[in-house]
Amino acid sequence: MHGDNMEKKYLLGIDIGTSACKVAAFDKNGAVIASATEEYPVYYPQDGWVEQNPQEWWKGVCDAIKRLLQTGKLQAGEIAGIGIDGQSWSAIALDQEGNVLCNTPIWMDTRAQAVCDRLNKEIGDESIFAVAGNSLQPSYTTAKIIWYKENLPDVYEKIDKILQSNSYIAYCLTGAITQDISQGYGIHGFDMKSGQWDADMCRKLGIPMQFLPEIVSCDTVVGTVTEKAAMESGLAAGTPVVAGGLDAACGTLGAGVIHPGETQEQGGQAGGMSICMDEYKADPRLILGYHVVPGQWLLQGGTTGGGGVMRWFEREFAGYERLMQESTGESSLNQLNVIAREVPAGCEGVVFLPYMSGERSPIWNPHAKGVFYGLDFSKTKGHMVRACMEGVAMSLRHNLEIAEEAGAKVEVLRAMGGSANSLLWTQIKSDVTGKPIVVPSSDTATTLGAAILAGVGVGFYESYEEAVALTVKETRVHQPDDEMQAVYDKTYDTYRELYESLKGLMK
Repeated sequence: MHGDNMEKKYLLGIDIGTSACKVAAFDKNGAVIASATEEYPVYYPQDGWVEQNPQEWWKGVCDAIKRLLQTGKLQAGEIAGIGIDGQSWSAIALDQEGNVLCNTPIWMDTRAQAVCDRLNKEIGDESIFAVAGNSLQPSYTTAKIIWYKENLPDVYEKIDKILQSNSYIAYCLTGAITQDISQGYGIHGFDMKSGQWDADMCRKLGIPMQFLPEIVSCDTVVGTVTEKAAMESGLAAGTPVVAGGLDAACGTLGAGVIHPGETQEQGGQAGGMSICMDEYKADPRLILGYHVVPGQWLLQGGTTGGGGVMRWFEREFAGYERLMQESTGESSLNQLNVIAREVPAGCEGVVFLPYMSGERSPIWNPHAKGVFYGLDFSKTKGHMVRACMEGVAMSLRHNLEIAEEAGAKVEVLRAMGGSANSLLWTQIKSDVTGKPIVVPSSDTATTLGAAILAGVGVGFYESYEEAVALTVKETRVHQPDDEMQAVYDKTYDTYRELYESLKGLMK
């Protein structure tokens, strides 16, 4: 059978995560036909420096795709289109030949704090915010580019373009140099109202316009798989590739959030939310970017303590539960859920601050610490487990309140990530925030979102509505319990006051 006659019935999603890349092939109804994951390293060369090598991402992508095609018994020619999502705030320096000049600082990197302090003073933090819709922090791409200029002049003078994680993989696949609109927010010379580069702000910041690729929408077909990329990855040459976008925004699409007021609730390692809006609303305490769905923005809150809090608690304090798991087969996390369920809402006064790696929005304090408050001899392990869950829910409520102050409407939360598998935790989040929570069935929301962009881009789907209706299945809905609200309001007041009282000590 000749390759060209093969039915193009699958979409491929590629996700460039922090610890690994995931690739998944989906059919038209969103079922995962095959998937594969490849890990790669994170480098910590100095305090505050957190880097990755983009060439290791590409190698991971190639290895994962080859394995996916093999184990899934797929033919590369059956793939109708490829979408890519990736982590935020890379600063991938390419020369004119397309060589990567150095490792890229990633979203956790804070080496450029001094650059931010200086630019915020020189240009004025309010002037920057007025254009970018985001405050200038070292984790964004902006200050990393200036840092190259001041600290790696040999690299800086060879730079032809600065790319983001997904646009680098798109370049490896197609040879096209692009910048999708959802990743635009990494650079503070991006005008958040118009979705275009602002030449004047770029000049003030010291970012050469020629470093910045032309902005395209996330579902734009930017090119097709080259012969070279086909040889390296096992894909079929000529397969269309779309620009793709930010991982959090693709996950938001994959959870079915495409209309204003719908909100994705993130329960991965980190926590947070992404609120879909059709008007510009910004707050310096939150993160604003374009959705991967055209004409929409996402107002985002990102916290450091999400599902990772339970993974930490299980690792350090669940030796007994792991032992029991061997005899009963009941997972240690499920056992922790059971003891937490026996404790009443509000944990009889035990309150947990989930700032386990400093905290991002809305307090932006890298020195913030995790705290258990309210222990006495009557308290049990169950109290601590439940307090962990309630504390993460409180950080979600804090972000949602700031967003509503900024004018964003939140009607319903759509949960994704491992934490959504806990019925208790999801119900606590619903009760604490007072919002209904819908749980879609997919743990693959992010790669699904990338695949949907490809599907819309190549005409596999007529619209985002059709794509979501076909692919996103709802497994359950949690409704908030009004009686719980009064209990949690009290816990929330303590939660907020604890941080205010302790932040002076968190230096």
